[in-house]
Amino acid sequence: MREWWVQVGLLAMPLLAAYLHIPPPQLSPALHSWKTSGKFFTYKGLRIFYQDSVGVVGSPEIVVLLHGFPTSSYDWYKIWEGLTLRFHRVIALDFLGFGFSDKPRPHHYSIFEQASIVEALLRHLGLQNRRINLLSHDYGDIVAQELLYRYKQNRSGRLTIKSLCLSNGGIFPETHRPLLLQKLLKDGGVLSPILTRLMNFFVFSRGLLQYINQRKKFRRRWVGALASVTIPIHFIYGPMDPVNPYPEFLELYRKTLPRSTVSILDDHISHYPQLEDPMGFLNAYMGFINSF
Repeated sequence: MREWWVQVGLLAMPLLAAYLHIPPPQLSPALHSWKTSGKFFTYKGLRIFYQDSVGVVGSPEIVVLLHGFPTSSYDWYKIWEGLTLRFHRVIALDFLGFGFSDKPRPHHYSIFEQASIVEALLRHLGLQNRRINLLSHDYGDIVAQELLYRYKQNRSGRLTIKSLCLSNGGIFPETHRPLLLQKLLKDGGVLSPILTRLMNFFVFSRGLLQYINQRKKFRRRWVGALASVTIPIHFIYGPMDPVNPYPEFLELYRKTLPRSTVSILDDHISHYPQLEDPMGFLNAYMGFINSF
């Protein structure tokens, strides 16, 4: 068995060496359009990409969208237009290290910094004193939890949260099942730098994926924030999610947050419900927003 792995490794090395020198592919027309329609602001010398659309005239409602790992604000494109029909402002950003935002290296990435970037964006837009609806997914759920903690403690950016809707995020470390690739990138070892380069995630192995460890360390802080606030909270769940498996995740969620409402999408919907079932996701979110 060991000899087989050695042979595969020897054959793979020249292929890997060639691949590492291949330039990244050009943006698709859709991604190019997304980039050109967005803007950048500067946070501590770093450029952060964001989208900000004006929707319903006369409505005071604002929604801020927080994307997941390892993607970007483009995750929301399928429901973007639908959100503009309900909200006056629809705002999304690429977190530091993701999408079109800067990817500094070396850099100590943290959920705390990402939350501060969200606060800085709202200050940049002059919205720091407005009531904000947060809609988040995956990694964005953890950032939303930190923002919720700050709101509860009346700390830092004075972000006033009106409501929070989470979706398919590993908010409980004990029920989170990271994919094999995530484990390899996070924990290091011989394969980590190779996989990191192949996935164009060089900064992830020692930075972005450390959110998994941060979530364990700060579980009391972040889960406690969800359990103690009185704002409306909702969870949209794709039950085929291998990262947050059914029914373990949902049972713990309902036990820990009995006040929260939940929308369970069709049985075949998995970890990216806003992309897999945009209409079902949007209907679930609108049902929540219109309930209070």
